[in-house]
Amino acid sequence: MARGSDFPWLVAGLFALEFCVLAWAPHDRSTWALENLLSVPLALTLVATRHHRLLSTRSVVLLFVFLGFHVVGSHYTYSLVPVPAASVEFFGRNAYDRLVHFLFGLLFLPAAVELLLAALGRRRRALALCLGWSVILSLSTCYELLEWAAAQLVDPEIGMAFVGAQGDVWDAQKDTGLALVGAWLAGGVLAACGWIVPAPRSPRQAATPHAPEAERIPL
Repeated sequence: MARGSDFPWLVAGLFALEFCVLAWAPHDRSTWALENLLSVPLALTLVATRHHRLLSTRSVVLLFVFLGFHVVGSHYTYSLVPVPAASVEFFGRNAYDRLVHFLFGLLFLPAAVELLLAALGRRRRALALCLGWSVILSLSTCYELLEWAAAQLVDPEIGMAFVGAQGDVWDAQKDTGLALVGAWLAGGVLAACGWIVPAPRSPRQAATPHAPEAERIPL
């Protein structure tokens, strides 16, 4: 982010308001707590690291938008989110969780690419994009494993609500696949718009000497 004042406080504030409203009387408090084990730390990390400017304003906003969709699912539990009846008939199930998995890949990839470019260097754009896709696939797979562990370790009813498979034996594979499709789409948009660039460095980072690009170890 170009300046500390450019941090999207409005988006962060709207998310905080949404979170507080939806934290009131969720459908199932235990499931709500499980669903937000990772979302709350992520939101706090984005706010706590705002002065380090690790990510661009665009990427921070996209992450908060994803979290906004997620907290809706955590309030109702994903399989019970109110959706149009026509969509249930079309997909044969409540597909809100499918949407959020797709948005995970779509909205998280820009942040992943920015962080990778900061580590690899500006000339490693193609590598950063490919690694970004791998990161999204890995995180999505880890989340499915987390759901499985929760279903096994906590109360079975809570665990099944957390997983939200709705009787689909291929639920985990479809969710992971949709996250990857979202990441592919985001990568195409980033490449087409020329947005595959690292976030601007803070004055402290800019003052720190870096090895010339040519001296970096090829990957």
